[in-house]
Amino acid sequence: MSDAPYIDVSDQLRLLGTAHVATSSVEAVQHHIDAFAPEVVAVELCPTRYEALRSDRRLDREGLRRVMKEGKAPLVLLQAMLAAEQRKMGLDEGQQPGAELLAAVECAEARDLRVELVDRDIQTTLRRAWRRMRLRERVRLLWALLADDDEEEEDFDLDALLGDGDLLSDLMEELRTISPGAGEVLIDERDTYIAEKVRRLEGEGKTLVVVGAGHLKGIAAHLEADRSSDTDLAPLDALPQTTMLRRSVPWILPLAVFGLVVWNVINGSAEALIELFTIWTAANAVLAALGCLVARGHPIAVLTAALASPITSLNPTLAAGWFAGYVQLRVVEPSAEDLTQFLKLERISDFWTNKAGRVLLVTALSNLGSMLGAWVAAGTYAGWITL
Repeated sequence: MSDAPYIDVSDQLRLLGTAHVATSSVEAVQHHIDAFAPEVVAVELCPTRYEALRSDRRLDREGLRRVMKEGKAPLVLLQAMLAAEQRKMGLDEGQQPGAELLAAVECAEARDLRVELVDRDIQTTLRRAWRRMRLRERVRLLWALLADDDEEEEDFDLDALLGDGDLLSDLMEELRTISPGAGEVLIDERDTYIAEKVRRLEGEGKTLVVVGAGHLKGIAAHLEADRSSDTDLAPLDALPQTTMLRRSVPWILPLAVFGLVVWNVINGSAEALIELFTIWTAANAVLAALGCLVARGHPIAVLTAALASPITSLNPTLAAGWFAGYVQLRVVEPSAEDLTQFLKLERISDFWTNKAGRVLLVTALSNLGSMLGAWVAAGTYAGWITL
């Protein structure tokens, strides 16, 4: 008999909670399919994640270039780091993250049962979460991941964790302390989304829903609430739109710098002009290069970041990290093995040793350093002119 938590919402609907890295969860899925005898098996997967689990997915060079050019390096790194955290736990159990979800699909297909993918697309979820996170929340999340990677691995019982619903809820809520906005997107929105997708399966026969145990209570609460009307999923499926104000913000600093240049030229203040040029160039070059160094970029990539940053910071349509990342890609070209293993890394520290991961780190951290450099330069110059 399985110890995995489950909730019978009705005699036609059962929610099964699993841990995405526990061997017992794979066994629990098989047990409940046999015991509950559903006609429909719904799983916490979207088509993108489903295909990733079914196929040996790998990143190619063109995909790497596209990620860099489209400014998606931070998102891809975040997704890969979160997956690495799960994988680090799962390998100790002999399971890959999501193995129980794939087992549910395969078990259902073997019995000719209908399979439904009821989660929101992973890219939509990550983009919405990233947009909701403030800069300090993004830094705190990265710090939490890196700090956890440096700590000695603790022995813990995943089966005991799976059976402790309150502890799982506490772990889910811990995410909110790091980033309230991301917590709402990753937990509350997905609970609502999955519950509505499941609700729309009513009348299709007995349904077994396989979800992460941390979502169990939230989904059940939505299903047991007022069921008189459907929830509109379109707003939850929508990608975050950039407002005119948000699009204008990146241009404020460059326009201010150009304004200062024009002002100093009109007033014939050569000393102030030289001071502005020196501060702007030094701050941008140093911090962009420092970001590239933290990513362990090649010396030529570091030099590229330093040279590009003072220029790209004046044009928000360009980014120093693009140039540094492209140079890193050309000088230290990832092998086919690097590209294959990037999506299978087990520890966050491996991102610095994997050449594909290092290209993305060079891109993201050089961009971060360049952005900080621009604001440091502005603050320094503002302080200088007020003296």
